[in-house]
Amino acid sequence: MARRKSVRLMDADAVSTALRRIAHEILENNTETDDVAIVGIRTRGVPIAERIAATIEELSGKRPEVGILDINLYRDDVGLMAGHPVLRKTEIEFGVDATGLVLVDDVLFTGRTIRAALDALMDLGRPAWVQLAVLVDRGHREVPIKADYVGKNIPTSRDQQVEVRVEETDGRDEVVVLDLQEHKGDER
Repeated sequence: MARRKSVRLMDADAVSTALRRIAHEILENNTETDDVAIVGIRTRGVPIAERIAATIEELSGKRPEVGILDINLYRDDVGLMAGHPVLRKTEIEFGVDATGLVLVDDVLFTGRTIRAALDALMDLGRPAWVQLAVLVDRGHREVPIKADYVGKNIPTSRDQQVEVRVEETDGRDEVVVLDLQEHKGDER
């Protein structure tokens, strides 16, 4: 019988601190924030992007524009999915041409989601530059992607799963690592 064992690595305070630090770093690296926008990848990248934008506004007095990016049709595994991909709307109400973009996601793993997001962004225009912010970087890249801003590096094995939970979609903020372990009876 298999069971999942979970370990909480970040609580709500740690998540909040990490996102605040990311916002500070974005401001430090981009002194001209007039042409900077934040784009969250659906699903959990969106509330994280909103929080980063709110913190940037709190720190600088100016809120960057925030967009929402759906990448489902850009995924390289779309043909391997059992059913049809669930399509949601990309909501970017500003021009991306010549705008600096901070792309936001919850977890960076293989890099394939970010590759798909970059393809989707390039179909919308030509940004001045794109930086990547993630709450968790867990390693195991399959494509050469590196985050510019990382809340926490969490080394994992491939058979572990990292779950980011956010208040807006999950009712609480935390990061947990799940292990799939074999449950064995007493061995004597």
